[in-house]
Amino acid sequence: MNKTTMRHILDTIAELFPDAHCELNHRNPFELTIAVLLSAQCTDETVNKVTVNLFEKYKTPEDYLNVPLEELENDIRRIGLFRNKASNIQKLCRLVIDKHGGEIPHEHEQLVELPGVGRKTANVVVSNAFGVPAIAVDTHVDRVSKRLGIAKKDDSVLEVEKKLMRLVPKEEWTITHHRLIFFGRYHCKAQNPKCEVCPLVAYCKEGKSKMKAALSKRSVTS
Repeated sequence: MNKTTMRHILDTIAELFPDAHCELNHRNPFELTIAVLLSAQCTDETVNKVTVNLFEKYKTPEDYLNVPLEELENDIRRIGLFRNKASNIQKLCRLVIDKHGGEIPHEHEQLVELPGVGRKTANVVVSNAFGVPAIAVDTHVDRVSKRLGIAKKDDSVLEVEKKLMRLVPKEEWTITHHRLIFFGRYHCKAQNPKCEVCPLVAYCKEGKSKMKAALSKRSVTS
């Protein structure tokens, strides 16, 4: 894909979702890091329901370490993989206290060293908490990028990220991440995407195939 085509895609998605933003509720970098960690294989909506009470009970890394692991597990039981995530949260808090003075580090390289924090989580934190341009590739960004031909079907998450970084102006990386998520979450869904009203269907092989099949079906029945 060339940058001219990408520009059209970016502008179109911007018109559809001008107010796209991080939907995980948080008040500071520490809460954002915990929320993103919890969001792996879980919807933002469920995470927000859990963190309403979680962030009132636990406000500092020390708070998470002052309870038994079983209690923390119970507090996040509605989240998928809650046992593993509870363990990672306590390990993360210990490292943040011991190595970073109780504060979430600003550097990407230091963030990915934290338990439960991968490249995607680190990108979300640096971009939303610290204003550093980044494109985090989650399931929505990955799906949309491949459907629209920005990336190939067998590209890894890292390859998708690199292609987006190359095609999208750096100052637009963070907002593009949010808009691609909104586009994937509310329009180009995994199941039942809105191909029939999609202004970008011309770039989507899957969408064009679906529309062609629908037209053929209508012509047979008419």
